[in-house]
Amino acid sequence: MTNRIPPQVYFVMLAGIAAVSFAAIFVRSAMAEGIPSPAIAAGRLTLSALILTPFALRGHRDVLSKLTRPDILLAAVSGLLLAIHFGTWIASLGLTSVLISVVFVATSPLWVALLEVIFLRARLAPLVVVGLVIAFIGGLVIGLGGETGIAAFTGDSLTGSLLALAGAVALALYLVIGRKLRAKLPLIPYIWLVYGFAAIFLLIVVLVTQTSLTGYSAQGYMWIVLLALVPQLIGHGSFNFALRYLSATFISISTQMEPIGSAIAAYLLFNETPTREQLYGSVAILVGVILASLGQQQKKEPDAKPQSREE
Repeated sequence: MTNRIPPQVYFVMLAGIAAVSFAAIFVRSAMAEGIPSPAIAAGRLTLSALILTPFALRGHRDVLSKLTRPDILLAAVSGLLLAIHFGTWIASLGLTSVLISVVFVATSPLWVALLEVIFLRARLAPLVVVGLVIAFIGGLVIGLGGETGIAAFTGDSLTGSLLALAGAVALALYLVIGRKLRAKLPLIPYIWLVYGFAAIFLLIVVLVTQTSLTGYSAQGYMWIVLLALVPQLIGHGSFNFALRYLSATFISISTQMEPIGSAIAAYLLFNETPTREQLYGSVAILVGVILASLGQQQKKEPDAKPQSREE
């Protein structure tokens, strides 16, 4: 008996990729309305958590009531890491180009592989090593290239690139640490918990930095609402739906189309034209991430038999 994948699954995946590709565009548009990055990050996660609240409490109250104190602590740590991810990445978009920011933050699969070596004493598969080397070379091409012959990573551009990388590392830590709790909880209560904690931490940042959440234009608030609805809920929701039919590796590789979509949108809407070195380096990084994702899958399932999908 063969497992047929419904054709609509691929349309859902494409819709999800398109949705997340507009995240950087919505952030830039909100920034253009004068909204600072801490307010954008806090607004995105707070709205997402609030939208999920009735679904989490109505259908999963029994599961949530059985959570232990260590579970809550793990959710809080995961939320903190997610807050760092969104906070640093959104801040990076105000300092460097959309292409560089999105490509660098998309390197989280590479960091996941390295973190498993550090904390789980896992061995890197050969394909993962090749992917890491190619991605590193891509980063050098971006950093050392440029028409003037001077390193491109200087000043604000360097800060923006480092913030995007910090966002990638935070996301990798979030994925590694959150696995235990994710295995215990269904999707909706899990993301509700971590989104909620992430929102709390980001609101604390807003409070400490005395960032105002009021006084902006209606259009600015509209971009934040779209940021919560489209890339956060529709985009990531589409990927989680597709996980029922497609492998995590396939989805991880497919999402590497996001930087391409974001770069095209940035070119059309903001007239951001990447340099030749940035294009070559970005392609190398994406290829490295894809190879590393394939290597991770081969390492985890060396002798795995095809598993039937739920229908």
